[in-house]
Amino acid sequence: MRRHSCFGFLFCAIFLPRILGFPQTNTSIDCDSLLPNYEAEPQTSAPPYLIAVSFDNFEPGNEIQVTLEALKDVGFKGFHLQAREVEGDVPVGTFKITDPNTKGLGCHNVTNSAVGHANSDVKQKVTTTWTAPRDARDLQFIATVVQDLEKFWVGIQSKTLTPTHSEPVNGTGKSKRKVRFECIC
Repeated sequence: MRRHSCFGFLFCAIFLPRILGFPQTNTSIDCDSLLPNYEAEPQTSAPPYLIAVSFDNFEPGNEIQVTLEALKDVGFKGFHLQAREVEGDVPVGTFKITDPNTKGLGCHNVTNSAVGHANSDVKQKVTTTWTAPRDARDLQFIATVVQDLEKFWVGIQSKTLTPTHSEPVNGTGKSKRKVRFECIC
């Protein structure tokens, strides 16, 4: 009898996570390739997900609200979201965790340079806040979204955000630029 219960425990430990669905908390998505760490191929069809942003332009230190949302009632269980410069392959800026279904991830040894799923619950929408870094160029938010073990999409992109290069502002809200008057008499 002991042999049967040991076999039952071993069977459940191996197969139950796959039966109940992706992602388990130890499942990760690679920071560079944005591929999940299991052997399935990404979907090639148009993704049923959208990345929406609160602004089209940004300055260093600006906070941008970023929403990952299902377009249909399909939902998703896992995701990995980053901001990258157009044609870039390294995350820029940092995320503030504002949604209980999200957690900060460290890519390239930068804390909260990406955001991902905090649980395997089916989600229709998650929202986070991204803080713009100094000296960033045109960028997009890019994501991998996992619907289930068999279906995931890699490289979902937001619209392009453009930096505004305005003068720095001091604590009073006035420009730090000095004004010089010349009088030719």
